[in-house]
Amino acid sequence: MNSRRNFIYKSLQLGAFSGMASILPGFNINTTAAMNSKAKFDKVPLPANFGLGGVAIGNGFRPTTDEQAQLALEGAWEAGVRFFDTSPWYGLGLSERRFGRFLHNQKREDYILATKVGRLLKAARQAPGNNSWKDASPFDYEYDYSASGVRRSVEDSLQRLGINSIDIVFIHDLSPENGDINWKEHFKVAAEGAMPELTKMREEGLIKGWGLGVNRIEPILETLKVADPDVCLSATQYSLMYHEDALDRLFPACAEKGVDIVVGAPLNAGFLAGIDRYNYWGEMPEGFKEKRRQMTEIAKRHGIDLISAALQFSAAPDVVSAVIPGTRYPDQAKANVEAMKVKIPKDFWEELVEKKLISEKAPWPQ
Repeated sequence: MNSRRNFIYKSLQLGAFSGMASILPGFNINTTAAMNSKAKFDKVPLPANFGLGGVAIGNGFRPTTDEQAQLALEGAWEAGVRFFDTSPWYGLGLSERRFGRFLHNQKREDYILATKVGRLLKAARQAPGNNSWKDASPFDYEYDYSASGVRRSVEDSLQRLGINSIDIVFIHDLSPENGDINWKEHFKVAAEGAMPELTKMREEGLIKGWGLGVNRIEPILETLKVADPDVCLSATQYSLMYHEDALDRLFPACAEKGVDIVVGAPLNAGFLAGIDRYNYWGEMPEGFKEKRRQMTEIAKRHGIDLISAALQFSAAPDVVSAVIPGTRYPDQAKANVEAMKVKIPKDFWEELVEKKLISEKAPWPQ
């Protein structure tokens, strides 16, 4: 197995957790096999690392004030979160600036930070009208998956963040659903440019690891064929609502190569929290509202809530090293951490399998 396996855990060692032992020992969410496998790496004593995603803090879906963002980050930190994921794309620099405003006041060894490359920002009179963000920063963007583009993107991110290092770099949105680009053509550029350059940066000690940050499985599978990633952010592809393809194709391939998975959008961008929005594009698959209704009723019968079940479900597979829901509210940040400590009865998972609401192959939290 790749010696870098689960390096997220390995990186968050004694310094980060000296003050957290009383907060986090209840995160008992993996199978026994997963626990035994992860115990070999002398890493953080957590079955899975729980993080905070930066979409909402970058004004995803609706505006967030600087004050709200700061309070959300403070709430996450107080709850014990030490893994943070952001991107230049989120709010066109806004998310990175807000994360940096908070994190530069923390000890650098106490947290793990991931950001992304693939788009370079450039000043504009106003943000382009076709972006996904509300009240975004006044920057335009261009795609650049070259070696030099990766170096510049990391340097730009460090300046926006106001800190001296980034732990994980994800090559962002190099994926079929990105209508801005011909992803296969850009993938060729990345395979010759971004990927070997990030490997070089890892070997130089400038970053701890790299991978893809995408909303589809295919780009990760292609990357495993041509490069040596450490960890990949797979958003929207492993949740209570949708997980069979990841179980069949993505997880076995990553496990074989010793590559970790970070699960993004474990609540399908709020859908499993009760919002009638599915993922980032707003397309509601047929039958999913009914499926959610059934799951919600089953959860209530067993005395739990669907958010707790959804977050723990996404963290259960051995190959998953972190789960990163996003929020703009401090209370929700704290509630998400508490959700990982809820004891979920075995009967709940058995009923979901019996009613074919989840795959019988999916590992359950323990």
